[in-house]
Amino acid sequence: MTTELFWLLMTATLAASLWIPYIVGINTTAYEGQADAFVRPPDTSKMAAWVHRSHRAHLNLLEQFVPFAAIVIIAHLLKVSTPITVWCVMLFFWLRVAHAVGMITGLARLPVRPILFTAGWLVTMVMVWQVLTHAARL
Repeated sequence: MTTELFWLLMTATLAASLWIPYIVGINTTAYEGQADAFVRPPDTSKMAAWVHRSHRAHLNLLEQFVPFAAIVIIAHLLKVSTPITVWCVMLFFWLRVAHAVGMITGLARLPVRPILFTAGWLVTMVMVWQVLTHAARL
C-alpha cells in the first residue's frame, strides 16, 4: 500500500466513525417531549450545541473527503506519487482531525474553523496540481 493510500484509508476511517459522537449525543441528551432514547433525532435547533456541531463536523468532512479521495485515487491510478502528494494526504488527515475535534468541542471558533477548512481545500488543490503536472509527463 502506498503512503497516499494509507493516509486516505485513515481519513476514510475518520469519516466512517465521525457519526458516533452525534449518535451518542442524540441518545444521551434529554429532549423536551422525548420519553425514550433511540428515537428520531430532534430538530437541530433543539439539539445540545455539541451534538449539533458533531453532526456538522461529520457532514463537513464528507464534503471535503469525497473530492479529495477521488483525486488521490486518480493519482494512484496514474502512478503519481511525490513527496508533495505524501505530505498532502498526511496534512489533509491531520487538518480534518483538528477540524473535527475543534468543531465538536467548540474550541475552533472563528477564524480557526474556516482556516482549517480552507487549509484542507488548499491541500486538495495542491494535490490536483501534482496530478496534473506529473500526469502530463506520462
